[in-house]
Amino acid sequence: MTVTNIKKATFKHIESELYTYKDTLKEIRKLRQEIINPYDDDVDENVGSNGTSDPGRPTERVATRLLTHRTLRNLEEIIVAIDYAYDLVSEDHRKVIRTKYWSGKRLNWYDVSVQLNMHRNTAMKLRKEVILLIADKIGWR
Repeated sequence: MTVTNIKKATFKHIESELYTYKDTLKEIRKLRQEIINPYDDDVDENVGSNGTSDPGRPTERVATRLLTHRTLRNLEEIIVAIDYAYDLVSEDHRKVIRTKYWSGKRLNWYDVSVQLNMHRNTAMKLRKEVILLIADKIGWR
């Protein structure tokens, strides 16, 4: 199923995810690190030295936490969808995404079109195509 139209709120949400793409990547790395290396104040380093503690299967526990952490899964799903769309589209689409969302500047569409030497409507059409691809990959409407 190819999405041809989405709700205005969904469109805006995907745009906000594009703006925060780099921050989301950092958040994913941080969450993964916290899951892999949890810090617990109540850990007694002497427990288990006399065989009374069951060490369990730490690798499996970490893997399970990585797979079942809802926030991490949601963030990764968004990143995968953005990466998928970015890899699928033309270089002109990528330039629009990089200039509008990832440049760190809050440019309006006129400024984006001037920088990319294209008509404003063309830039906005390319943006819409990318956002619809992302929505389709995630399954949002």
